[in-house]
Amino acid sequence: MSERFEELKTRVLSLPYEPGVYIMKNRAGQVIYVGKAKALKNRVSQYFQSDSRHSPKTIRMVSQIWDFDIIVTESEFEALVLENAMIKKYKPKYNILLKDDKGYPYIKVTTSRPFPTFSIVSKPAADADRYFGPYSSRRAARQAIDTISETLRLATCRRVFPRDIGKERPCLNHHLGRCIAPCTGGVTAEEYAARIGEAVSLLEGNYKGLVRDLETRMNEAAEALRFEQAAVLRDRMKAVRALGEKQKVVAGAFSELDAVAYVQGQTRGCVVVLHYLTGALHDKEFTLLDGVTAADAGEALGAFLKQYYALRNAAPRTVLLSNPIEEMDAVAEFLSSIAGRKVEVAVPQRGRRHDLVRLAEKNAREEILRVETGQERRLKSLELLGEMTGLPEPPTLLEAYDISNFAGQDTVGSMIVFEDARPKKSRYRKFKIECAAQGQDDYAAMAEMLTRRLQHWKDGDEKFCPLPSAFLIDGGLGHVRTAQRVLDSFGVTTPCFGMVKDDHHRTRGLVAPDGREFGISTVPAVFALIGRMQEEVHRFAITYNRQLGTKKVRGSSLDKIEGVGEKRRADLLRHFGSIENIRAASLDELARIVPRTTAERIQAFYHPDEKTEEI
Repeated sequence: MSERFEELKTRVLSLPYEPGVYIMKNRAGQVIYVGKAKALKNRVSQYFQSDSRHSPKTIRMVSQIWDFDIIVTESEFEALVLENAMIKKYKPKYNILLKDDKGYPYIKVTTSRPFPTFSIVSKPAADADRYFGPYSSRRAARQAIDTISETLRLATCRRVFPRDIGKERPCLNHHLGRCIAPCTGGVTAEEYAARIGEAVSLLEGNYKGLVRDLETRMNEAAEALRFEQAAVLRDRMKAVRALGEKQKVVAGAFSELDAVAYVQGQTRGCVVVLHYLTGALHDKEFTLLDGVTAADAGEALGAFLKQYYALRNAAPRTVLLSNPIEEMDAVAEFLSSIAGRKVEVAVPQRGRRHDLVRLAEKNAREEILRVETGQERRLKSLELLGEMTGLPEPPTLLEAYDISNFAGQDTVGSMIVFEDARPKKSRYRKFKIECAAQGQDDYAAMAEMLTRRLQHWKDGDEKFCPLPSAFLIDGGLGHVRTAQRVLDSFGVTTPCFGMVKDDHHRTRGLVAPDGREFGISTVPAVFALIGRMQEEVHRFAITYNRQLGTKKVRGSSLDKIEGVGEKRRADLLRHFGSIENIRAASLDELARIVPRTTAERIQAFYHPDEKTEEI
């Protein structure tokens, strides 16, 4: 561990137990991470403790910290506001960052001109014109403009009025009845402004009056038998109603309720926001977050909420979350300050509101499945594994090793190879362990297998070339240290790690020869890869072991004894280990494994000249 790292650990001890913001910097003085804390000392000290529970992103970030600053605040809410402002200012590399305001367009209506026009802009300006939004995309904003223009027959050309009035003939839209053609001079500025007023009303979500007017005109046309005109008005009325309902979500507070869900995929996370108005779903937005793991889930959701609503400068009355976040109260206060009224932030556990969040989760899973391919997941798992263990590049070639025996006999070793996170079965190798004749010793067996494997490589055997990016040993610290001694003896510098399991025999993590343990349970892509390799190397070892056992007992003298079938034969060999030990066993010892009558037959078979004592 570096001297600078130890200095920073010492500095942390003097931090206050006060709320505030901490700013992490690299050696060049660049801000690489900004965070908030309820108690600065507790939060910052977590970065300088054991990294076994840190995510790969956090491990990378901590390795680059050269200095840090703190700003003490009066409250957690004040810290949250300051954190959000500093993230926007510095755009730190290791913070979760949403796209900026350019990703959320506004509709601009140039009401300051005699003949107003519509356009799409990145953000509102301090002028006399009207702005509506933000919209989830430029496409959504364009659809709103097109619907309004078609419904109210507004000009969509590039002509500027009144400058271009009478200069050119009306365009095709006028002849198709889609434009009232102010270019002809037949429409006054006041008449056109009145239509723009209706458009503004629509953009504000006030559509019912226009719908009533269109409905009246439609009925009048139908009564006058102008059915074609009535059909056109009917279609416009439907378009206005649909647009008006959607504009209620966009205008002002977006929606009455948002259901927000975070789902972690193997290579990225996804946040989905479902907007509800009067109990009905009106819109959906999603954001994919790269480089985020399950360990970052709480931070990711909290960071998303703060930036998402701050960028829009609006928030609904209720925000339902799929997962709790550490700063729930502070975020609720922050959103309330944006909305100018109280905003409820909750994690529902049951009922209708719980169902809304589950639907948001379902949508998030669908988005992840849509963008994640098999190849992407495999390559990402190698990238994350390399980052987690400190390898200079993704380990595209991995070898895993395991030892197996049957009742201390027939000890074998297995070697499997994964290339680009996929099994390379043509390079699998199996070893019959010779040192096992001296007794069961898994460490010695592992040492023998690796020694023979590396000797083949040293001798230039193409079947054992090249060396992998990393060796993975099935076992704990003792096994990986044994493997490291063998690698050192051959001058091999390839890293090796032990694949350790928990008390329930499930993959727990990786352990290095120096005792450092890397937790992988919070990184689904790595967890799946290591778990699969561990199962595969174990399967390959067991299969070879059973093959040897089958050869050994095939044609066994036990098959000639009445009452000894496959199961009893296997039980006897498992307990005694060999035919010789069965031959030497006493009647009482045999009777503990098989029925006494069968034990008597076994003794009579192997000792025909001896009379079995009857009790």
